[in-house]
Amino acid sequence: MDKELTGAERRKMLLSMMRQSQTPISGGAMGRKTGVSRQVIVQDMALLRTEGHPIMSTTKGYYLERREPDRCERILKVCHTNEEVEDELNAIVDLGGTVRDVIVNHRAYGKMTAMLDIRSRRDVRVFVDHIRSGKSSPLLNVTSGYHFHTISADSEAVLDEIEDALRGKGYLAERRPYELEL
Repeated sequence: MDKELTGAERRKMLLSMMRQSQTPISGGAMGRKTGVSRQVIVQDMALLRTEGHPIMSTTKGYYLERREPDRCERILKVCHTNEEVEDELNAIVDLGGTVRDVIVNHRAYGKMTAMLDIRSRRDVRVFVDHIRSGKSSPLLNVTSGYHFHTISADSEAVLDEIEDALRGKGYLAERRPYELEL
């Protein structure tokens, strides 16, 4: 960078980068492009979120959430082991679903959400490889296997099919009355 950007100019540039990208952009790449550290980018993302920008973060980087107007969404409660993560995710994507996030209700920490944006078997494989590398563990571990996924699909019928498949595999769990607000 020739000229040092102000914070406002840098955040405007970050939004522009995310709008133009079809894939997530890492904080490191954004930092190099704008001449700041990755930690400054993390702070910029927090500020942009407080301004109402729908910024999502994944292991692949940051992106602007683009709601697909013709897609339907449903939050499903599931329970399974670490060994069953890959089977669960593949069941969803094989039927045309996208696993947008994982949500857990922790008794001490409250609701925690992590964006996933898993759309294909390749995405599942990359996610599972990260878990198996030992650097991370699934959020389901903090809630004895119980967790939620926001699933999107082309129609309610596809979501019904996904729900039936998860039920058939024994992964679908009943929601408790206090969980209906998720």
